[in-house]
Amino acid sequence: MSVLTKPQARERRHRRVRGKVRGTSERPRLLVFRSNKGISAQLVDDLEGKTLASASWVQVKNFKGNKTAQATEVGKLLAQNAKEANVEVVVFDRGGYLYHGRVKALADAAREGGLRF
Repeated sequence: MSVLTKPQARERRHRRVRGKVRGTSERPRLLVFRSNKGISAQLVDDLEGKTLASASWVQVKNFKGNKTAQATEVGKLLAQNAKEANVEVVVFDRGGYLYHGRVKALADAAREGGLRF
């Protein structure tokens, strides 16, 4: 048995989660992507194959702070964009990442902004 690299292990976890989590127009999937530089999130309707709202660290202007604070700002922006798209309830897809640190900060900020999951 070979040892998985970190990206391979994350991809395996992500496939396992995606087998169980499905987004609809009433309850879209909140997809999180984390890179070394930043974090982004989308609200996806899997049945239609459409993105309903999104937010990225690139859209957060004049940001000062660490990556966790950056993720918090992205979560607030996503909640604001979701309200404009008339979305209140979502299902959370952590994308194979651990629910810790930046991913948790984004989720908590989205909850504070009014999203329910």
